[in-house]
Amino acid sequence: MVTHQLPKNRWIALWRELGATPPAGSFAELVRLYREPHRHYHNADHILAALKHFDAFKGLSRRPALVEYALWLHDAVYDPRATDNEAQSANLAEKYLVEAGLDDLVDETRRLIMATAHKVPATADDAGLVVDIDLSVLAKEASAYRAYTRTVRREYQWVPDNLFIEGRRQVLNTLMAMPTLYSHPTIIAAWEKQARENMAAELRGL
Repeated sequence: MVTHQLPKNRWIALWRELGATPPAGSFAELVRLYREPHRHYHNADHILAALKHFDAFKGLSRRPALVEYALWLHDAVYDPRATDNEAQSANLAEKYLVEAGLDDLVDETRRLIMATAHKVPATADDAGLVVDIDLSVLAKEASAYRAYTRTVRREYQWVPDNLFIEGRRQVLNTLMAMPTLYSHPTIIAAWEKQARENMAAELRGL
């Protein structure tokens, strides 16, 4: 799958905001990771979409540079057969920060990235903003949402249909049971209705 390029200038500018310079080889490593052949959804296009949404909702963040950094790194490690992708991505984010001498940012960055594991409902803070943006795909226009579901299936092509459908139903039903999918009122107003319509349609089709 051909994806767009990650913006190197933006990566450098982000590190300037964080108060350091990018660790040697960090950008090239991210490019390599997001180009891995098994990534049909969790690739550079996902990160570019996240950055676009961040630009739109940046005013909701308390520490915008950290939110952006978490968005860059939150899917850096992605193995669809693994269960610790968020933790491994947080480890890589920590590695870069320590190399750059920004140890004081490690704990908050890890909190922001681990929020994308969706283990607990998000709250309307910086971690919630990362989660809201990560789930932005759910609120795409209906045909784009269907295209997204096809890319997810390709990432799990090794899973038999019956098991994939069972797992997908479980994920969707868990999300649908949440009081709100998103945590920030502005984003709820913009995305909640469309996201629920998309997921309900997908459940009917499974």
